[in-house]
Amino acid sequence: MDAKKILPVFSYIFHPIFISFYGTLFFFSIAKNFYYAPQIYVTLLQVIIVTLLLPMSMYFLFRSLGKLQSFTEASLKERQMPIAIQALLLLLLLKYSISKEVFTELYYFFLGGLISAVLVLASVLLKFKASLHMMGISALTAFIYGLSTYYELHLTYSIGLCILCMGCVASSRLYKKAHTPIELVAGLVLGLLPQVVLMAYWL
Repeated sequence: MDAKKILPVFSYIFHPIFISFYGTLFFFSIAKNFYYAPQIYVTLLQVIIVTLLLPMSMYFLFRSLGKLQSFTEASLKERQMPIAIQALLLLLLLKYSISKEVFTELYYFFLGGLISAVLVLASVLLKFKASLHMMGISALTAFIYGLSTYYELHLTYSIGLCILCMGCVASSRLYKKAHTPIELVAGLVLGLLPQVVLMAYWL
């Protein structure tokens, strides 16, 4: 198996744009018995539209205007507008779709994502390129760990797989020369820290 061919795949599978959907899907796979089917379907649809389809549409718009060149690599200047839009979309999702009273764990997952987006946007304005891929996969890993603790489930394999994927994502970003090790560590911290801090409110 050629690692040179396999590693870049992780940059696409765990692109930050997919993390919200993965987290929501995992949450409902764990907590499906606590919600009606229509609630689950409507919420999943809202998450797909707001965090996946709208950002994808904006990506193609920016690319057609020459503002973005790549789906997985972007310069500091190219990052500013997509990250700002993603933060705004997460804010709208929290305000109008994901209720803290109804979807408590999911609410704090998205709130953590919003905080991470604001922090990484600040880092971009300060001319530092933290890894968005590492931010996303580390946030997802922390969320799954939190769900394991909250629901008292043995999700050892899921958590272990996430940690393995974190390593593969980091290796992929280094292989593609998209980030330096310090940028990967910064992304890891920006993804993990908000999720871990917010766990105090729902665990």
